Amino acid sequence: MLFSSVVFLFWFFPAVFLIYYLLFFSRMLQNVWLLFASLVFYAWGEPVYMSLMLGSILVNSLLGYGVERCARRKKGLLLVAIVLNVGVLFVFKYLGFVRGVFGPVFGSAAGTVSLPLPIGISFYTFQALSYVADVYRGTVRAENPFYVGLYIAFFPQLVAGPIIQYSTAAQQIRNRVSSFDGVAAGLCRFTAGLGKKVLLSNCFAAVADHVFAWSAVGTDRMPVPAMLAWLGSIAYTLQIYFDFSAYSDMAIGLGLCFGFRFGENFNYPYIAESVSDFWKRWHISLTDWFREYVYFPLGGSRVQNQDDMVRNMFLVWLLTGIWHRANWTFLFWGFFYFAVQLAERFFEYPKRGRSKFVRHVYTLVVVNAAWVVFRADDLYQAGRFFLNMLGMNNNGFYSDLAVLLLRENWVFFAAGIVFSMPLARTVNAWFYKNPDSAAHKIGTAAYPVGMLLVLLMSVSYLASGTYNPFIYFNF
Repeated sequence: MLFSSVVFLFWFFPAVFLIYYLLFFSRMLQNVWLLFASLVFYAWGEPVYMSLMLGSILVNSLLGYGVERCARRKKGLLLVAIVLNVGVLFVFKYLGFVRGVFGPVFGSAAGTVSLPLPIGISFYTFQALSYVADVYRGTVRAENPFYVGLYIAFFPQLVAGPIIQYSTAAQQIRNRVSSFDGVAAGLCRFTAGLGKKVLLSNCFAAVADHVFAWSAVGTDRMPVPAMLAWLGSIAYTLQIYFDFSAYSDMAIGLGLCFGFRFGENFNYPYIAESVSDFWKRWHISLTDWFREYVYFPLGGSRVQNQDDMVRNMFLVWLLTGIWHRANWTFLFWGFFYFAVQLAERFFEYPKRGRSKFVRHVYTLVVVNAAWVVFRADDLYQAGRFFLNMLGMNNNGFYSDLAVLLLRENWVFFAAGIVFSMPLARTVNAWFYKNPDSAAHKIGTAAYPVGMLLVLLMSVSYLASGTYNPFIYFNF
């Protein structure tokens, strides 16, 4: 079930919200209702893999109890948790890739495998590991399977994050506070995310999908001039930001509606002045997870031997690439970011960088290039797309089609560029700087009207069937 669907907007969420607040007299009953609703939400799209989700909840709950109560065996139990959770990920996400790689070596003995990928498995498996690891470290107490289930399966962030560490959610499950202001803020945040997805991301997706498909056809049949290739890469750069940040906005907004406060997952990544800065702003919850549970336990940067620091960085980026999907493109994508960030650290960039503008342009070019690899079907197609961008594929530069696409979609591209910068946050701060000013009163009156217009426009687009699934559902 998609957040950006009529079923969710007009049936599922209103029903869950209404019954939740009718149970205001009992936090336990509210939690029971949220867990039930979350399981229904997941079963709506993945009924076959409900047993996998329930098994993850039960097994990790038992392992959490064991880690807390068996001090002598807690390291072994933590290792069991890692092996089981990573093993499930391996079977569903990577087994087919590994067999494809080693198939030529072992011949028919390697066999073939094709398992449908359970939606959200990468996200809820990492949350399950976070629970056992936090109990192991003593930052939280082991919890009963019911509350562990609510933490792992909570529908707002179940299938595409943000990844919530258990230490940040443990207290909220029992002791969160709901308020009218929180609900209002949550609904507005959800509406903003819905608009980003339906009104912007889907528009960029149409352009990007066509250009990448034309590039894959081949120059002989469908030449893609450099101008068109750049337009396609920029469209995808905007698409993936507005798609993924939209889901995070909606998840954070839904959490607020039920009294949960999730951390931010994006902080205007396209204003970054270095690649390292970009990754402090992009998919923050994933970066934090790898830092807390992989990078720091390995020693992080506080090691005497710099070779160990390089090893730690490499392992984190290798795992980051693999986490997204089992494909050579994602392995290369992770290695590319490892190499760039290692170079920035070696040359003390951006401390020794030039002007702010140059640093910003450099970062956008590097990130845009990385997204081409991320989007391409394989490394060969990524290489062909880069040749098209550089005009080295007998493809020329100027494109009438690119001009036509820009003419038809310039409003969306302009809005995408504007809203990828913190202009809205700056304007909002200016409006509310003085609560007694006319600007504050105007902003207070205009904001809900604006949100209502965004909601109506988004619903009208949904009614026409012009939407597509979130990109990160595939991971």
